[in-house]
Amino acid sequence: MQPVSITKVALVDDHKLFRKGMLELINGFSTYTVSLEAENGRDFTRKLFPENIPDIVLLDISMPVMDGFETAAWLQEHHPQVKILALSMKNDEETVLRMLQCGVDGYVLKNADPSELRMALEALEVNGSYYAGSVREVLKRDLQNKKAPKAELTEREVEFLRLACTELPYKSFAPLLHVSPRVVESTREALFRKLDVVSRTGLVLYAIREGIFKVV
Repeated sequence: MQPVSITKVALVDDHKLFRKGMLELINGFSTYTVSLEAENGRDFTRKLFPENIPDIVLLDISMPVMDGFETAAWLQEHHPQVKILALSMKNDEETVLRMLQCGVDGYVLKNADPSELRMALEALEVNGSYYAGSVREVLKRDLQNKKAPKAELTEREVEFLRLACTELPYKSFAPLLHVSPRVVESTREALFRKLDVVSRTGLVLYAIREGIFKVV
């Protein structure tokens, strides 16, 4: 019998009572455990060490010292393999889109039912993303308002875009595409130019808009 895999979750929120409630809730989910708590992004980065890197970070947006935007961007740069689930009372278009640009993989409102939180955690692990209904509407409106660049994509570029929507780092694309790491880099740069984007988030948003990747 194989040992059960436990998913490590970090809680980053400046409200201690909320954190304690979330800790009890998540620890009550089978195969999940809260491995780290922090009251803001700066506190989180100071407590983060190679031996306690979480699988998922539940991240508040409005925090003193280092807020959710800064923390998400820092994680995207230093630990891109870590999934980020934004937890907030805000679902206005500006906040949602800014968090997406900072690299979050999911977005759930704080007044959501506990069952939705469990669903979001599972979706992050299985599909790589999760967005609450109201947040999906914001995302859809934004994508519909943007004109897609005219670009003819090769089969390799389409597959690259699908992989870009997963949690895999770029270095893992080579064996899956049956190409060398150098070709992966050249494909990425070619897509940046074709689609007029400058980041992986831009590639992901294009893939979602064009139906290459489906948002859960």
